[in-house]
Amino acid sequence: MSSLLSAELQNHTNNIPLRDAWYFAAPAEALARGKLIARTILGEPVLLGRDRAGKAFGLRDICPHRGYPLSPGQFDGTHVTCPYHGWQFDRDGLCTAMPAVIEEQQPAPGKIRARRYPVREQQGNLWVFVGEDEGVAPPIPEVPGLGPDATPKLRESVVLEGGIDDAVVGLMDPAHGPFIHRSWFWRSGRATKLKEKRFAPSPWGFTMLRHPPSTSRAYLILGGAPTTEIVFHLPCIRWEHIIAGAHVMCHFTTLTPITAERTEITHSIYWTQPWLTPLRPLLRPFVRTFLGQDAGAMTQQQIGLRHRPNLLLLGDPDAQARWYHRLKQEFLRAQAEARPFANPLKPRTLRWRT
Repeated sequence: MSSLLSAELQNHTNNIPLRDAWYFAAPAEALARGKLIARTILGEPVLLGRDRAGKAFGLRDICPHRGYPLSPGQFDGTHVTCPYHGWQFDRDGLCTAMPAVIEEQQPAPGKIRARRYPVREQQGNLWVFVGEDEGVAPPIPEVPGLGPDATPKLRESVVLEGGIDDAVVGLMDPAHGPFIHRSWFWRSGRATKLKEKRFAPSPWGFTMLRHPPSTSRAYLILGGAPTTEIVFHLPCIRWEHIIAGAHVMCHFTTLTPITAERTEITHSIYWTQPWLTPLRPLLRPFVRTFLGQDAGAMTQQQIGLRHRPNLLLLGDPDAQARWYHRLKQEFLRAQAEARPFANPLKPRTLRWRT
């Protein structure tokens, strides 16, 4: 009974993504020079492009003239041309040509613009800022020990049927593994073990402090005596940083809210172990299986969540879910009160079976 006293009943999460934040938009390698990619982030149409100099940029994928998408248009490496009436826009969104409008009827230069989205490229990832004030946004995290020019060795993504809060809570859930991720190469599901991990607040989230990883067979390939730490970072980023001797491996997972009902999960793996690269074709099916299991679980979960039940977050296994909601609410309060974000979490040791 005492454990039930610590349970928290919450209404179904609102799944409203945080604004004034950077979101993973696309792999950097997917955007070649002179090419365009259309994405939807937080329900907003975003056009990504890379100019002749190799610089990535982002515009609203809507021509301000008649609302036609810009993404089907031509891009010469400098200007995007709307396919409806030929209006042209530079990488900053400035309209530079209106072919059908005679000179004396054209607005003053600089008057017409497509909305610009700030874009940053870091460690092989393209990030888009959605919001109004970049100054309050959590910084884009950099995987330690790899340098700013590192790129993932392996990457897979899948679209989840569910909103951002459901996806984040599922991402950090330590207890579903024996039930959802059963497989010969990861967990058999035949038994669970008691785990005890130390956590501490980090600047924009929390960290499971460095420790020897579990005895899962998946870690054996790294050799030596690996240690790992796991970090959650607002708005919806999680990474596991593994050190094995002189080498580093990092599982870097991002969630991109597409709409209130759909979220893309992208799992990128970095490593410095040279012997892993030839094994990439063998590792990819395992990553796809893992993500597919999560996607299937979220699809099934939506059957229940559509009835908007109260959610029971109970004990240490659900502590990280409660922490996420506290971090999210503090971020929103800090914005409303025009003050710096102050992490409300305290160091704590959690215990659960998995």
